Amino acid sequence: MLKERWNELADVKDELANRDWFMGTSGNLAIKVSDHPLHFFVTASGKDKRKRTDEDFLLVDEFGHPVEQTHLKPSAETLLHVEIYRKTNAGCSLHVHTIDNNVISEIYGDQGEVTFKGQELIKAFDMWEEDATLKIPIIRNDAHIPTLAAKFSEQISGDTGAVLIRNHGITVWGKTAFEAKKILEASEFLFRYQLRLLEHKPYQII
Repeated sequence: MLKERWNELADVKDELANRDWFMGTSGNLAIKVSDHPLHFFVTASGKDKRKRTDEDFLLVDEFGHPVEQTHLKPSAETLLHVEIYRKTNAGCSLHVHTIDNNVISEIYGDQGEVTFKGQELIKAFDMWEEDATLKIPIIRNDAHIPTLAAKFSEQISGDTGAVLIRNHGITVWGKTAFEAKKILEASEFLFRYQLRLLEHKPYQII
């Protein structure tokens, strides 16, 4: 099970790295290994995610602490993943910093959310109604991670979802690694679409 989950997360990391979504060692990924006790793999801090090594991830517990003695440090934002697994049945969570999600979070940050309607890729969030509306919350970027994690936790509802951190990045989660990646890809598509639309129709900002 451990090796299987490790490889599953490594495959996701490789794919996202190919999209150039890990600039400057940014971003972090996690995948659940067990519920009782809660253990999950999370990316090690400061690693070049374009490379695949035996030290890419480490196993942590329900507090985000390493399960075994190691020189590796969990990602600084491990507590965000802790909140996801503590409150949902999600199996995988992904956090990336892209130019698109940062710009969107700044444009709509004062509103506290960005809304999408009438977009085909909303279906990635399991929203199939013709008039479905997707709202992705935007929270303040607090440098104190426990405070950030507490604010982030308030926005977690359901086993799938996405939250933008203003001028920081997006965190998504899903029941499986495939689902989490699907939600991330759909979110990034929607952000890029909205920015392209605003280039031609700046009055669309509401």
